[in-house]
Amino acid sequence: MTLNSTTSSRTETVPSLARLTEGSVRRHLFDLTMPMIWGILAMMAFNLTDTWFVAQLGELELAAMSFTFPVVMVLLSVGIGLMAGTSSVLARVIGAGDIERVRRITTDAAVFAIVLSLVLSILGLLTIDPLFRLLGATPEVLPRIREYMVIWYSGFVFFLVPMVGLGAVRATGDSRLQSRIMIGAALANLVLDPLLIFGLAGLPRLELEGAALATVIARAASFVAGYWALHSRKQMLVYTVPNVRQLWSSWRSVLHVGLPAAGTNVIIPIATGVVVAMIARSGPAAVAGFGAATRIEQVVLVVFYAMSAMIGPFMGQNLGARRTERIEQAARDCVVFCLVLGLIAAAGLGLVAQPLMRLFSDSPEVTRIGAAYLWIVSISFGAEGIVMVINAGFNGLGRPLPAVMVSISRMAIFYLPLAYLGVSLAGVHGIFAAACAANLLAAALAYGWFRHYYRHHLLTMPAPIDG
Repeated sequence: MTLNSTTSSRTETVPSLARLTEGSVRRHLFDLTMPMIWGILAMMAFNLTDTWFVAQLGELELAAMSFTFPVVMVLLSVGIGLMAGTSSVLARVIGAGDIERVRRITTDAAVFAIVLSLVLSILGLLTIDPLFRLLGATPEVLPRIREYMVIWYSGFVFFLVPMVGLGAVRATGDSRLQSRIMIGAALANLVLDPLLIFGLAGLPRLELEGAALATVIARAASFVAGYWALHSRKQMLVYTVPNVRQLWSSWRSVLHVGLPAAGTNVIIPIATGVVVAMIARSGPAAVAGFGAATRIEQVVLVVFYAMSAMIGPFMGQNLGARRTERIEQAARDCVVFCLVLGLIAAAGLGLVAQPLMRLFSDSPEVTRIGAAYLWIVSISFGAEGIVMVINAGFNGLGRPLPAVMVSISRMAIFYLPLAYLGVSLAGVHGIFAAACAANLLAAALAYGWFRHYYRHHLLTMPAPIDG
């Protein structure tokens, strides 16, 4: 029985949504991951487009946008957490076949995102000046920051709510639709940026305000597309007013994974900031080389990002359907794939690290340091992929604590202490070795924890009644 059914029973089978509980595991993983690669690349291009066009305005404008990055990333981490929470709970409910609860949770999660975005927008608008002064913004830069952030905060609802909507789409395993929405938003931003920033085609020249407005309009387009898909294609929305108990149940389910996932996403930029401060002692060239190398790393790891985005819905649906053997197979196949692809990436970067770095800088010192990062850290790229995938898998299973603990261990217990020791023994090369070791240790911890959880919890789960 599909979502078009009008039956009033509480529990219904949903083959049109629970598409990941049957068929080849490897084929599903491939089909889920490939479209997401393009979607994630598009969102990376989204951010680069904004930065490149704003850089054409001048140093102060680029500095103003740079000041906004930490605040924007923290707020978007909230959205990433809510997206993960929504996707996790919905995938499990879809796997169990409860249509009524699928619709209720999807709708209630959207309502929560609207309320939260309005609250955060008001707080943000009221604290622009004191917050950015605290971050070190000078009187010259602060007015430009205000130009950008007033519009950005005013449109924050179009950032947060679509992320929750995409989490709901992701839960169905429809990575193609999610990817199309992400690519569409990136293309809209690419077209609107020069028009609004520089005042082309008869439009007023808005400069930084134009950059913010282009971003908000592009995100608003993804808002419309995402919720049109949820309403018309997926039929996952309901328009009845819930009682307080229903609303709180939905919100609590989403936040059970959403809050830890948001916290996990905040850990990495904070730890990276500490590492950058260590590297800065070796001079600007070291920071530049590290920065360029990490951007190359992000592109190389895009397959792992895509796989981690989709493994949660796969595991969630199969948990809901009690197909635990498929969960174990998916984790095993992903680990093998990450290790193989990681070794291939390391070998490739070993050959082209220096030419790649020369694309970013003519400085021999910047090239040398960036190439050293790629040579050393790329050894552990496969391990880094394992951490991403297993953490996302735990979130998909509704078990966020292991993911949080693995992330904290990787950054705070392994990386930072080893980096502190490494920089004292071998300078920046010691920091890079610490990053490599932290990835390897965290991967071993993540997969070992998953194996323990599978043996002691998933294998003992009762089989579903009536299949």
